[in-house]
Amino acid sequence: MSADAAAVLGAAKAKGVMIATAESCTGGLIAAALTEVAGSSAVVERGFVTYSNEAKTEMLGVTADLIADRGAVSEEVVTAMVAGALAKSRATLAVAVTGIAGPGGGSEAKPVGLVFVAAGLAGGEMAVQKCRFDEEGITDRSGIRKRTVEVALAMLLDQLTAAPSP
Repeated sequence: MSADAAAVLGAAKAKGVMIATAESCTGGLIAAALTEVAGSSAVVERGFVTYSNEAKTEMLGVTADLIADRGAVSEEVVTAMVAGALAKSRATLAVAVTGIAGPGGGSEAKPVGLVFVAAGLAGGEMAVQKCRFDEEGITDRSGIRKRTVEVALAMLLDQLTAAPSP
């Protein structure tokens, strides 16, 4: 399922929601997709590019112990990234991604194409999706990053659809 950035922005504006992004493997592509749309400043509050483990800790408050215990590419870290983006911004909705875009860096346990995406509203339920883009036949870095953006936008739209109206 793919969601258009304009649809996400329209839904956020209609619901009075501000958005923050916390990105690792996409390096800011989600924020770029959102801000490519005119008028995005009405709902995009900020973006965090937290490519390194240290950035995840310093900018989002993800503990070094959690990263050491579960690995940067994990459900636990991506949910902590969403929580950190909400805590360190004025946004009421955040999306986070962490994964292995390749071509190197993968392992048998965490192959290239493994990406975790999470989105959540402040005070609400958080949705998490474990993606195996390699199983979709997407194994190139650009393709993995592009597909991650599509999933993230879809998850933002799902969160906004479920959000109460003002």
